Amino acid sequence: MPKKVHHVVNRPGRLHGDADVQIPVAEDLVTEPGSPTRERDVSFYTREYPIESQTVEKAADRAWGYTVFTPEVLEYREKHEEANAPFVDAAFVSGDIEPTVTPNEEVDFTASIRGKARELGFGEVGFTRYDRRYTYTSKKEWVKFDNAICLALEQDYDQTQSIPSLEAEVAHFGTYEVAGQLGLELADHIRSLGYHAQVHSPNDNSGPFIPIFVDAGLGQLGANGQLLSPHFGSRARLMIITTDAPVNHDDPVDYGINKFCTECEVCVQRCPARALLRDKVWYRGVLKNKLIYDRCRPIMSVYDGCGVCMKVCPIQKFGMKPVMEHYVETGDILGKGTEDLEGYDIRDKGHFGPGELPHFKRSAFEFPSGTKEEVLFEQFKAKLHANGAPKEAEVMEFANELNSILDKGVSRTDE
Repeated sequence: MPKKVHHVVNRPGRLHGDADVQIPVAEDLVTEPGSPTRERDVSFYTREYPIESQTVEKAADRAWGYTVFTPEVLEYREKHEEANAPFVDAAFVSGDIEPTVTPNEEVDFTASIRGKARELGFGEVGFTRYDRRYTYTSKKEWVKFDNAICLALEQDYDQTQSIPSLEAEVAHFGTYEVAGQLGLELADHIRSLGYHAQVHSPNDNSGPFIPIFVDAGLGQLGANGQLLSPHFGSRARLMIITTDAPVNHDDPVDYGINKFCTECEVCVQRCPARALLRDKVWYRGVLKNKLIYDRCRPIMSVYDGCGVCMKVCPIQKFGMKPVMEHYVETGDILGKGTEDLEGYDIRDKGHFGPGELPHFKRSAFEFPSGTKEEVLFEQFKAKLHANGAPKEAEVMEFANELNSILDKGVSRTDE
């Protein structure tokens, strides 16, 4: 049944120089710009239960992941990390670099930065206040500037449709490498305008980027827990540059995604790990389809990064404009129930079409949880429970392992 259009969102074209696109939003999909948010709750959780990077809180399972990669994925990841390390290291100190000129106040800094970002290849560019409530505890002293430039770089379409696969992982991590280099180039441009620029590497996150992107009007939070942006949905890698340049902030936009995902729910139904909640819940002040990390993480690690929730999203597959136009014309979700959108292969388990899901043994969801030292303590406690008082050699072994963990610290890299 055709739907009445409530409003039309106008966005720049997918590529620099492309014509603007118009996205119709049906009347029955209208909620509010951005994400439904209880600001007082966000502030409360930030103050009483501050967030931290997975490289700190989930360090044990991050390390475990490398032990279950296929040899091909492990080899590629090691090469990627070697290639990507210079960009991550450069980003970490980027905020300390001084501008190269005195600002010319006649320049439109917002337009100059946006234009340069688009020239470099970023498909989505937006400006907003950097909300420090979303900064990881370990990065609170690192973040220097208050204006955020949000940048989304599209990853290869065809490779992404092969999810889950090594080919899709090459698209995923290869895009990080390109984004890291382009972000440093854009930072140089900002300094050439007379202002500082601090690159928040997508591989050394200062915090969750999606709330900042939503505030900048670059999309809305999808049921798959990812940013659904106009041209490529979640098929992109996100990064932020903070600056003291006096840029004009964009506003959040209602693209209709808050309600659309409730009508669609393909990602919820097709998740091989059953890790996405069907019903939205309030979590840390935001209404969302909460991801169950302990179900997602092990399947993602073992099966080539998984990513099925990205692959089966119609916004990723077709783009927001065609999907929303189809909904207005028919009242249906473009591609829902079709093999083209919903089918995927899982290594050693076969092909799964619409309505079909793989089955995993309970042991598939058993993996170390927490920091490395927490896991070591749990293992030591288990030995005590099983064997009684430890021998001196066992105590020394435990102490040496703990000392080694503390000496190494945690990796900054979080992908």
